Amino acid sequence: MPEPYDVITMGRIGVDLYPLQTGLPLARVDAFGKFLGGSPTNVAVAAARLGRRSAVVTRTGQDAFGEYLHQQLREFGVDDRWVTAVGEYPTPVTFCEIFPPDDFPLYFYRMPKAPDLEIHPSELDLEAVASARVFWMTGTGLCAEPSCSATLAALRARNRSGITVFDLDWRPMFWDSPQAPAADTRQPPAEDTPQAPAADTPPGTAGSAPPSGSPHPAASARYREALAHATVAVGNLDECEIATGEREPYAAARALLAAGPELAVVKQGPGGVLAVHRDGTVADVPPLPVEVVNGLGAGDAFGGALCHGLLAGWDTARVMRYANAAGAIVASRLACSSAMPFPHEVEAALAAGCVTTEATATPATATDPPAAPTTATAPTGSGAAS
Repeated sequence: MPEPYDVITMGRIGVDLYPLQTGLPLARVDAFGKFLGGSPTNVAVAAARLGRRSAVVTRTGQDAFGEYLHQQLREFGVDDRWVTAVGEYPTPVTFCEIFPPDDFPLYFYRMPKAPDLEIHPSELDLEAVASARVFWMTGTGLCAEPSCSATLAALRARNRSGITVFDLDWRPMFWDSPQAPAADTRQPPAEDTPQAPAADTPPGTAGSAPPSGSPHPAASARYREALAHATVAVGNLDECEIATGEREPYAAARALLAAGPELAVVKQGPGGVLAVHRDGTVADVPPLPVEVVNGLGAGDAFGGALCHGLLAGWDTARVMRYANAAGAIVASRLACSSAMPFPHEVEAALAAGCVTTEATATPATATDPPAAPTTATAPTGSGAAS
C-alpha cells in the first residue's frame, strides 16, 4: 500500500483575480493578478509549504483556467491526481475588492454550477482518504449534490480515524433559500445551552438535534450530520451559529463537542481563537498584530498550520499560536495560495510577537502592492477565502 498522505483536502478550487491596487472598487481597478484559489485547496498548499505531503480532491472545468490550476498545484507541491475535469461547467473565477484593514468583498462566478460540486462518490479513492493522517472537508461541499453525498461518503470511510477536520466554511450564496429539514424524530437536548459532554459520552450522541431558530435549517441539518463524523471542527462565529445555533464562543465550542468532534476551534477575528478539547483542555489565544494588505486566505493559512501542528503532536495552545501566526503572515500579503508561509517565517513571527516585513518578507514581484499603512489584527477568524 502506498505511503499515506499527511493531508488530503476536498472541495472548492478556482482562479482568484485580485486587484493590484488597494482601496479601489472593482469598477476603477485596471490591473489584476491571477492566483490559485479555493479554501480547501489553499489549505493543502499551506500544509505543503510547511513540509507536509498533501493532495486535494476537487474538479475544474475542461478549459485553460483548469490547466492553470493543475500547473499551480504542481508548483506548490500539492498532488493533483484527484483533480479531474468537468466538460459541462467552466472553472470558477473569484474577484475581490481590497480595502484594508477589514473590508474584502468577494464576487464568486460559479454559475451555472461549479465543477467542484460535481464530485461523485464513485470517483473517490476511499482507501487513500481513509488512510490519510488528516482529512479536511468543508461546509460548501455539503451545499449541493453529488458533492454532498461524496463528502459524507468520504467521512464515513474515515470512520473517525486519524484527524478528520470539518471546516464549517459557511457561504450562504452557495445554498438554496433557507428551508426546514425533513422531520427529525430524535429528542432535543434537555437544556437550552449544550454543555460539554462527559469524557465517556459517545461522540455525536449528545445534542445531536439540529439547533432551533437556525438561519438556515437545511444547512444546519447537513452540518450536524457531518459533525458526527469529524474529530475536529473549525469555524468563525457565523459558521458556529449555523452548525450549533450558538454565537457565544464558549457555548459554541461546547455545542460543537456535543455534536461529535474531540476538538472545537472557534475563530474570533480580532478576538483571537478559542480551542476547547473534549478532555477539558482550553486554549484562548490572542492574534498577532499585523499590517493587513488582504485578509482573504488568512483562515486557510490557519488551517494548514493547524494540520501541521496537530500532526506534530503539539499541545493545543502551541498549535493555536502557530496557526494564528501563519494566518497573520498571509494577511500581510496580497495573494492567498502563493502567500502561504514557510516554517521559518512562522517561527520568525512568533519570535517577534508580530508580523514584521523584515522577518517574513518573500521576494518581491512586479504584482505585489505596497503594504497597507493600517495596523490591525490578523482576520483569521473570518475564514475568508475564495
